[in-house]
Formats: sequence, structure tokens, C-alpha cells
Amino acid sequence: MSCFIDLNADLGEGFGVYRYGSDEELIPLVSSVNIACGWHGGDPGTIRRAVAIAKKNRVTIGAHPGYPDLMGFGRRYMALAPNEVTDGLLMQIGGLDGLCRAEGTRVSYVKPHGALYNAAAKEEALAEAIVRAILLYDTNLVLLCPVGSAMERAARAANIRSAGEFFADRAYQEDGSLVPRSRENAVLSDPQQIVARVLSAVENGTVLTETGKVIPITFQSVCLHGDNPKAVQLAVSVSGALRSAGIIVRPFAGADNES
Repeated sequence: MSCFIDLNADLGEGFGVYRYGSDEELIPLVSSVNIACGWHGGDPGTIRRAVAIAKKNRVTIGAHPGYPDLMGFGRRYMALAPNEVTDGLLMQIGGLDGLCRAEGTRVSYVKPHGALYNAAAKEEALAEAIVRAILLYDTNLVLLCPVGSAMERAARAANIRSAGEFFADRAYQEDGSLVPRSRENAVLSDPQQIVARVLSAVENGTVLTETGKVIPITFQSVCLHGDNPKAVQLAVSVSGALRSAGIIVRPFAGADNES
């Protein structure tokens, strides 16, 4: 059984007058936050407030860059050239890092968002483009990605540290990939089911797929989507269950957010 695990959530995704997610309630319940960088969600004020809350609660901050797709929330594939992906990530990571510096903290890792994350898990050119942005910006940043993915391979080839991720509230296919959101039951919401999945994944290194097959999974961080209507309840339940099982919740990257 692992003695330590990270609990992360996607946040800072509201835009203008539109509130999205429960940043104030959720951030204190996790150990790492993937903060939107403005392209799929998040405006400067929303992002900076999320950074400030994370700083106050000593929660590690990661950049959550995606495709330039506000209308589709970054969940639609876009045929960008690798150099466009690299440049886009540089702009997004740099923008978030600037807001972090204004609050006396910093970006510690990068987790691509939505369709970019899923595509780069399989497409070598996209994975290499993402790693190239990290190489150009800050080689100390960790890449949060699926274990065994093209992103993990690209990071290893470039001597960039990576960390594996498990999705607590998403269904898995037998090949270890996520069930597409377009399919029924792709997103899970039952707290008891999710807690059981997380404990099985952390303690046994396995996950039950949509077909009922048990497959192995390796990871250092558990993700809860901030846009899940039950995100706060799930974070309370999951973190409580982990601690009751003697598993310490702590960040996989960075130290803390003290300046």
C-alpha cells in the first residue's frame, strides 16, 4: 500500500460573470490544483483568485493549459501543428506563472487539459510539443500525465520528470484510457463508488473498467474534476477515506507555496 498520494482538482475555470466550479470550497480539500490558463476557461481575475486561495492553503499549483476553445471548454480536438502547441503552452504557462509570482508563489507542474490531454496521451508529436514547452520554460516543472502514455515517454526521453494520474470520477476502458464523455456513464458521481475505486487503485493498484475487467494502474496523483456537481462532497469523502486508511495526502510536486 502506498503511504502517500496526491489529490488534485481542475479549478480557476470560471469566466467573467460565469462561475464554474467551487474554488473556495474545493481548494482547501486537495493537495494540488490544476489552474486554468485562459484558453479553455478562466479569466485573469478568476485565475488570480484561485492562485491566492491555493497560496493561503499551501496547496501546490499546476498549469492546466488547453486548446484555444472557450466555446467548447477545451474538450474538442483541434488540429494544431506541434509548434503551435508549444507556443500556446508557453503563453499559458507563462501567464499563470506571472499571476503566481504576483501572489508570492509559483507554478510547480503542468497538466494539459481536456482534448489536448487525451490527444497527447496517444500522439507522439503532440506529446513532444508539450514537453518542448516545459524544456523551454522551466525544466524543473513536472508533467502530470497518464502512465504509459506518449507524454510520459516524451518526458523520459527529455529527462523531464513526470507523474502518473488516476481519475477518480471517470470510467476507464480496458486499454487504460478514459471512456469518452460522449458515452453514457463516462463521468461518475456516486460518492461510495468513487471512494471504493480510489481505495482499490491506491491500495491494490487496480481499477474496474466499464466492461467489468480489472486492470493494473500506476499513479502518484488522484484527480477530481472541479466541474463535477458533487466535487466538494467527493473531495471530502475521498480525502477522509484515504486518511482513515492511513494514507497521507500530500503534493507530488513542489514543496509548499510559501514565498
